[in-house]
Amino acid sequence: MGQEKFTFQAEVSKLLDIVAHSLYSHKEIFLRELISNSSDACEKRSFLALTQPELTPEGEAKIMLAVDAKKGTLAVADNGIGMNHDDLVEMLGTIARSGTQAFLDQIAAQAKKKDKKKDKADISPIGQFGVGFYSAFMVAKKVEVLTRKAGEDKAWLWVSDGKGEFSITDAERGEAGTTVTLHITKEDKEFLERSRIEHIIRTHSDHIAIPIVMAGDGEAGEEKLNTASALWTRPKKDINADQYTEFYHHVGHGFDEPWMILHNTVEGMASYTSLLFIPSMPPMDLFHPERKGHVKLYARRVFITDDCEGLLPGWLRFLRGVVDSQDLSLNISREMLQNDPKLVKIRKGLVKKVLGELKKKASSAPNDYALFWSNFGTVLKEGLYEDLENRDKLLELARFRSTKSETLTSLAGYVERMGEGQDSIYYIFGEDKDQIAHSPQLEGFRARGIEVLLCTDPIDEFWVSSVGTFQDKPFASVTKGDAGLDKIAEKEKAKKGKGKKKKDKVPDLEPLITAMKTALDGEIKDVMVSTRLTDSPVCLVAGEGDMDLQLERMLKQHGQLKEGVDSLRILEINADHSLIRILAERAGKGEGDMTDAAHLLLDQARIAEGETVRDPAAFSARLCAVLEKGLD
Repeated sequence: MGQEKFTFQAEVSKLLDIVAHSLYSHKEIFLRELISNSSDACEKRSFLALTQPELTPEGEAKIMLAVDAKKGTLAVADNGIGMNHDDLVEMLGTIARSGTQAFLDQIAAQAKKKDKKKDKADISPIGQFGVGFYSAFMVAKKVEVLTRKAGEDKAWLWVSDGKGEFSITDAERGEAGTTVTLHITKEDKEFLERSRIEHIIRTHSDHIAIPIVMAGDGEAGEEKLNTASALWTRPKKDINADQYTEFYHHVGHGFDEPWMILHNTVEGMASYTSLLFIPSMPPMDLFHPERKGHVKLYARRVFITDDCEGLLPGWLRFLRGVVDSQDLSLNISREMLQNDPKLVKIRKGLVKKVLGELKKKASSAPNDYALFWSNFGTVLKEGLYEDLENRDKLLELARFRSTKSETLTSLAGYVERMGEGQDSIYYIFGEDKDQIAHSPQLEGFRARGIEVLLCTDPIDEFWVSSVGTFQDKPFASVTKGDAGLDKIAEKEKAKKGKGKKKKDKVPDLEPLITAMKTALDGEIKDVMVSTRLTDSPVCLVAGEGDMDLQLERMLKQHGQLKEGVDSLRILEINADHSLIRILAERAGKGEGDMTDAAHLLLDQARIAEGETVRDPAAFSARLCAVLEKGLD
């Protein structure tokens, strides 16, 4: 096969352009990323060799660095799993990650802004979605990847200058593995200096469990540059903060600082060591539909898998790190591993540890915990819906915005603030906190001093109905059914006594209600007098047993409900509102047709809920007609 030429995926081309014109805060990061890739390749080959002995490398797994000062090249070689033709196209030609394009737009905007200031743009968050290989183009004018996949005879050479294209040709390589050769640019010759390379390795990659070796010059022999011992096996007292951070960068392929470090050893029915990290920034694939975990599983320091479904629940997928067990068998398939009772015990232990540490942090540093919740609270709430065993612990950790608290509040804090006569935890669903905070449905609650939780995460729609209660207090939607405000209002009146000024007598509303029901027949379920409105004339609510307004809207957006097929809602009217009183008086005297007024009030209620007017032309005509009558 001759040379084949390919064009990078659009996102890769854009990324490479940013890398070429904007720089990381520290260019040396490229070497850490290439070594991490080599380490992963060696670990994967070791795992496959457990069940396929023919894949066992000829010598020990290692990563070899070689410098050719005359040619101006730096090579990073390994005897790992290697790649074939299709792997090269897929892994080095595309970025298969959710949200990549939006993130690149963000980085490009930042780079442009920095460029105007003639400053270096810090695009370090690129590591969020694992494109470390492309960082090689920060220091190289050309990159060559010579590789041969373990178990296959053919070798391939991938070449690119990072300017939009790459080529793949047949090649020769004595053993399986990969060699990445960088043709260093003139301005980055420092990365051809042995002392500089040694410093980078000892600073950023000392924790790598696979030996990293520098090829000797002339008579000089090979020199191992790292300690090559698994960091998680060392005593915590012997590990400093920088070492933990560098290891987090390695296993998490991130560039942020870890928000929390959990290093723990357990002995007993299931013995294991875990070194887990909670990121300080949400990874780009946090909401990928596959919900894959990113914690590596080892058995007696031998890598098993980085995709074990049974190791941690999906609602803890933001965790990064390693788990190393002394009890798991090396000669076991991934399918059998997921049903191993020892793994079940490890999973329970890990979940208990993580939730316990989060509870401590929430209590001791609420502001710091609020940062965590803003990043990962939505994901943690998934456990409320699907993990009955840990539901109570997760409810204690959950935080919410509310109509009373300027900061995030816990459910326990809400219950403590509940007023006399209140027996439910009230909530409202919506997409925007500020918008739903001004919803007409909240007026009666605000007037009575009742706190309402502002729930803006899509998962809230599901877990609330699944959980049902907290501390024996039922959750109740302010937009659904009877809110129970009458009981609280009566107690408020009794407390205030007779000194309160009496309101004018409310006109008979039955003629108006009857007229509105007739005018809106087929568009609403019922017309009722509201106890939740104080300022607005009308609002829409769902009946008991009906789907919540926001849930229906969300299901339509995701194609789970057909557009145009709407559940009929109850239109509540405010008996104390001047407009309703005027309409009621006219309806009682039989004056005028209520059709236009009824439809306008219904459209007003829909607009207040963030919905669009169903028939804009009819709405405009009715509005003009009513205005004309009012101006006569």
